[in-house]
Amino acid sequence: MEKILCVDDDPSLLRLYQDELSEEGYKVILAKDGQEALSKLAKEKPQVVILDIRMPVMDGIRTLTTMLGKDRQIPVILNTAYPQYRENFMTWGAEAYVIKSSSMS
Repeated sequence: MEKILCVDDDPSLLRLYQDELSEEGYKVILAKDGQEALSKLAKEKPQVVILDIRMPVMDGIRTLTTMLGKDRQIPVILNTAYPQYRENFMTWGAEAYVIKSSSMS
């Protein structure tokens, strides 16, 4: 079973990831910050990471840099409400950059 590591400090969004991706047949691993994500990355070995940028403890840019330093092949999707980070060259290592929508439609 494919594993997806979802990293976000918003519990509602983590529940949404869990519900939607589990329903599609993925094993979903959740982390509330970058530090927890790095620990779970080493243990769980997910095939994909969905990563927020603004989080407490360790932000997504630092987390992305550390993850790619450990495994350059893992695809990371940045999912953030802040489009201005797209210009930060540190985010360019991500596979995709998705802007969170406030609309559910």
